[in-house]
Amino acid sequence: MKTKILVTGSNGQLGNELRLLSAHLNHLSFVFTDVTELDITQPEAVNEIMESLQPQYLINCAAYTAVDKAESEKESAWKINAIAPEILANSARKTGTCLIHISSDYVFDGQNYRPYLPSHPTHPLSWYGKSKEGGEIAIMRSRVNAFIIRTAWLYSSFGSNFVKTIRRNALQKQNLDVVSDQVGSPTWAADLAEMILHVIIHRIEPEGVEILHYTNEGVCSWYDFAISIVEHSDISCTIHPISSEQYPLPAPRPFYSVLDKTNTRQRLNIEIPHWNASLKKCIQLLNE
Repeated sequence: MKTKILVTGSNGQLGNELRLLSAHLNHLSFVFTDVTELDITQPEAVNEIMESLQPQYLINCAAYTAVDKAESEKESAWKINAIAPEILANSARKTGTCLIHISSDYVFDGQNYRPYLPSHPTHPLSWYGKSKEGGEIAIMRSRVNAFIIRTAWLYSSFGSNFVKTIRRNALQKQNLDVVSDQVGSPTWAADLAEMILHVIIHRIEPEGVEILHYTNEGVCSWYDFAISIVEHSDISCTIHPISSEQYPLPAPRPFYSVLDKTNTRQRLNIEIPHWNASLKKCIQLLNE
């Protein structure tokens, strides 16, 4: 009997990468949903599909990700990032489903000087970060079996993201200013999708609610990231470093977003690709 997997938010970057990989996994049965098929903020709708499907895994890729907009759309961000995960967790507990929920580096304040461990106390700066923290807390309280996977700086050949924005702007302008004082680890959504499927294929069960950190290896600033994007894309554009103060945004960003993945590598027995190698692969896909 095939393992059943329900995916929410399947039209986003990660959902699309999972859909792509699922085509080669005939021993797994996927049901991909987005807001048009399933409103995860409605308990009745969630309970109905969960009871009908009885999936072994529920991958929640759905999220409110407009970081700056969240400062003025607090209710919408909270509903999708905090209330919906609670609804999904409660429903998953009833059906005995393992929940895999995607969270964010924004649950931290970025004041650290060493990579954040999964056990590090959260202290979000922005409303987006607070809403993602709210989702984590709700899942922990639900007593469901779940993996909460925190990631950062996600990009893909699908959807809107930093890589596509830099490529588009670099083709139109000879010079670009990019923030150089925020540091993190870019993450190709295809690598994250493979990590999630590794958990399912190898039947790695969480002990209650477990937090795992996953980004690509290596550390850089947005400025470094932009330079690599332009170089791999073979676009002639000069990137200039600027400070966060020179590029003010409605939502405060953590200055240091590096996540410690030691536990993830050991727990799952995986190798994690370096961000620059994965970026090169993604850009090859975009060029094709």
